[in-house]
Amino acid sequence: MERKDILFCTSGGCTAKLGAGALTRVLEKLEKRPDENLLVGFDSHDDAAVYKINEHQALVSTLDFFPPMVEDPYLFGQIAAANALSDIYAMGARPLTALNIVCFPETLDLNVLGKILQGGNEKVMEAGAVLAGGHSIVDDTVKYGLSATGIVDPQKILRNNGCHAGDALILTKKLGVGLVCAANRVKAATEADMREATDSMRTLNRRAAEVLAGYDVHACSDVTGFGFLVHLSEMLDGRLSARIDSANVPRMARALEFAGEFYLTAAAQKNRNHLGDAVRFDIDDFTMEELLFDPQTSGGLLVSVPKETAGEIVTAMREAGLPAACVGEVLDKKEKAIFVE
Repeated sequence: MERKDILFCTSGGCTAKLGAGALTRVLEKLEKRPDENLLVGFDSHDDAAVYKINEHQALVSTLDFFPPMVEDPYLFGQIAAANALSDIYAMGARPLTALNIVCFPETLDLNVLGKILQGGNEKVMEAGAVLAGGHSIVDDTVKYGLSATGIVDPQKILRNNGCHAGDALILTKKLGVGLVCAANRVKAATEADMREATDSMRTLNRRAAEVLAGYDVHACSDVTGFGFLVHLSEMLDGRLSARIDSANVPRMARALEFAGEFYLTAAAQKNRNHLGDAVRFDIDDFTMEELLFDPQTSGGLLVSVPKETAGEIVTAMREAGLPAACVGEVLDKKEKAIFVE
């Protein structure tokens, strides 16, 4: 069986996530057991759970897996692992261990599974963590990811809702991987387009996190399936608003072109519907709107920092090889949550 017949999936990566609205309604019904050591749980929109084990150490726990969005099994393993580990970095933590999560059809060649796991293990090792085991089940389609654990000082947790009015917003990776992958499904993307997207997706957020460790950071989230705007709205926490300078948003070379050709995803439309009229677009550019709603797989970090250090942080990230940019600012609460200019 050819590789393309094995792994290709029309809803792979973070486009396979449930919509933010539906997920919120379900989680609201779950009973919460009080525990003073649970510093971050599912009652917030943070990227991982944090449990204090002593005054100086807390464990960070996260889990992420999805179907493939690329045809190469090794590359898929790299992307899925980088995506799962991103939640650890988004909390300001250092990865310690990882466990594989695997769904795999019995009819497929086990060499394919081996390549997926090898790709994932490479990223775990690159993160300085240890692959410690995992769990597998038989399924009709391939799915892969990690359950990852990290460690952080309880006083240095990067929550996603600590923005201050006047903060600058920094994005560390380009947007548009959902649009590129959608174009690729109908063979409209070139090898160069896909290389740009996959190189971004398999890049750990480790370097960005290492730069941020030297600065005061008020809030941090990684941008994944809910897209830039929904993740930003979660960071604003209903208390604040934000202005986005769309011209400064880093993007894949042909992402806007693909949006103009309507190579869109259902996940992007779920993101748009979820925010509803909370966003005001002061631009007449449908393609930019789609880019900002586009679901990202293994996207970058979205960071809220004091304005006076934003330029220095962006410079440090670019020197580290990252396409980081200052994309806007946090405002006092206005009539809309987000204004896109």
